[in-house]
Amino acid sequence: MTLQKQPPMERGAGILLPVASLPSPYGIGSLGGAAYRFVDFLSAAGQKYWQVLPIGPTSYGDSPYQSFSAFSGNPYFIDLDFLREEGLLTQEEIDAPDWGGQADDIDYEKIYRCRFPVLRQAFRRSGHRDLPEYVRFCGENAHWLGDYCEYMTAKERFGGREWLAWPETIRRRDPAALEDLRREMEEEIEFWKFCQYKFFEQWGRLKSYANARGISIIGDIPIYVALDSADVWVNGDQFQLDGERRPTRVAGVPPDMFSATGQLWGNPLYRWDRMEQDGFSWWKSRMAASAGLYDMIRIDHFIGVVRYYSIPAEDDTAARGVWVPGPGKKLLEAISEVLGGKKIIAEDLGVVTPAVRELLEESGYPGMKLMEFAFDSGSDNENLPCHHRQNMVVYAGTHDNQPLAGYFPEQSAESLLFAKDYLGVSTVGQLPWALVRAGYASVANTVVFLIQDLLGMGDDSRINTPSTIGQNWRWRLREDRLTEEFARRLRELTALYGR
Repeated sequence: MTLQKQPPMERGAGILLPVASLPSPYGIGSLGGAAYRFVDFLSAAGQKYWQVLPIGPTSYGDSPYQSFSAFSGNPYFIDLDFLREEGLLTQEEIDAPDWGGQADDIDYEKIYRCRFPVLRQAFRRSGHRDLPEYVRFCGENAHWLGDYCEYMTAKERFGGREWLAWPETIRRRDPAALEDLRREMEEEIEFWKFCQYKFFEQWGRLKSYANARGISIIGDIPIYVALDSADVWVNGDQFQLDGERRPTRVAGVPPDMFSATGQLWGNPLYRWDRMEQDGFSWWKSRMAASAGLYDMIRIDHFIGVVRYYSIPAEDDTAARGVWVPGPGKKLLEAISEVLGGKKIIAEDLGVVTPAVRELLEESGYPGMKLMEFAFDSGSDNENLPCHHRQNMVVYAGTHDNQPLAGYFPEQSAESLLFAKDYLGVSTVGQLPWALVRAGYASVANTVVFLIQDLLGMGDDSRINTPSTIGQNWRWRLREDRLTEEFARRLRELTALYGR
């Protein structure tokens, strides 16, 4: 099998805004009216790309990178107004819960308590089971849908605990015990199928609307899946688990200048040897599903394809991990069979080895550069626009980074002097927009900016601070920020630099 080189992305610009961060009167962004208005804004602003964060159901900690399933959609994103228009809910039922009082914040505890009772009301009124579209949806997604819905049903039944704490027969997926669960909890399983049906129905309409207006959607998938997920519960033989189905080795990154003990992510590692034996079938299913959802797919922590950091599961830090070779080109050859022409973006941040560079060159996947980190080491810094290449995706920062308006004032006098000289401005306050202009002027085919950076917002709009919990993934955009003047300013910039 030969790996066909992916053609470059079209020159253009885009905005990173998570679905959860869209405006909404119901506590969290959804696939409803505000999403369509954002697409209209992107079109008016001359943009070509909307990048989202992972859209799967979130668990403890609310991170979209720790999902209950690599295949399913987040029920929180099902738009309630659309359900009302279908006659499945009344406005009084939608307005009854306390969704939280801040338009720029997500209160996940309230969403968790309130969203599912409202969705259950819609489910009880729905005649979806008789629809040909529903039967077709279930058939097309049979390879994951039933497993996921049984997983969510069992999780509800056993008090929300992770699957390793479930009764032994269910934890080990005893066929008789699973059949009893299906029989006793048939209606509950059907509810979770209804949620997925409505999510995919609404997502499909939104994506079609975006594509018709020249907007491509860039999706984001984490390389690893959560331990507490249907993926690991169902496919335990594909992961490094012991006889009790507990992880033996877990994922993370080694100690560096940012952390003396490294980062212990805790995700179970793949058994790449077993995956290779069956032709990477699980990965092919995952990537085929992602290709159906997105126009382009960003693979988070892509360097783990070439080599991955393996940490003993019993350790409390990442200090004792070791580097282990990954599947490399063999995985890319397998998934290329199911992409259907959809493109991959490789998140290659971190220590990029020659082997990673060689694989990117052979595959044609564009890597990433972060301009926020371009000014701390002189003119040799690879993140500087003068070192950009056409086949790459340039960001100011990602969802894990400080917005520019908060970042620059904290930098050293030496870095700021270099940044001002390089970007041709005289004050620190001018740096954020000057960096945006430099990104748009770059030779790189694709630039994507956080909407916070385009709006000049500060640290109170930060999406995530790694290695912390409690206040992440909560920020939401106020709809009054999407003005005609803002759209005009971006449209002029895209025109000026041929994007």
